[in-house]
Amino acid sequence: MKSSNTVWHQATITRQQRETLNGHRSVILWFTGLSGSGKSTLSHAVEDSLHERGCRTFVIDGDNVRHGLCADLGFSDQDRVENIRRVGEVAKLFTEAGVITLTAFISPFRVDRDRVRNLVPAGDFIEIYCDCPLEICEQRDIKGLYKRARAGEIKDFTGISSPYEAPQTPELVVQTGTESLEACVTEVLTLLVNKGILPS
Repeated sequence: MKSSNTVWHQATITRQQRETLNGHRSVILWFTGLSGSGKSTLSHAVEDSLHERGCRTFVIDGDNVRHGLCADLGFSDQDRVENIRRVGEVAKLFTEAGVITLTAFISPFRVDRDRVRNLVPAGDFIEIYCDCPLEICEQRDIKGLYKRARAGEIKDFTGISSPYEAPQTPELVVQTGTESLEACVTEVLTLLVNKGILPS
């Protein structure tokens, strides 16, 4: 429930002024995919490349927000929805700050990703699907989560006991199961240039 006693305060410095200062547009890069599909690895590698170009960036990582902002949430469908809602609102604020915001979340439900997309103006949300076969994700299972999920020790685990709804019309699909990390980074950067987020 929104409070009826709050009023949005308009900043004196505009988003456009911040983008001009930064030399690039702000945007949300929403990396989605199964656990182990390479979302975090790719988002941080993209951030490294953007940082080298002098861009203002920040990665919001799925595990990290559960240490603070979303520490009170579990992994039920309801909690997953709230987790993504909070992250979407934070990412929206970052775009107003002129930052290229990269998020690495399984975000298994299309409706939740679409809700974040609808928070911001058209073109400010770029959905990047890290397409990686389940068997490869399981082979990469450095945390042992899939093994525990297969053993019934973890309930509501995406891809095993809870569904993952792949994007139907993402802005970009990267084959993180077969392509090199460098190739995937290049695909993301090329998209950003083509969309006018970065100067050519």
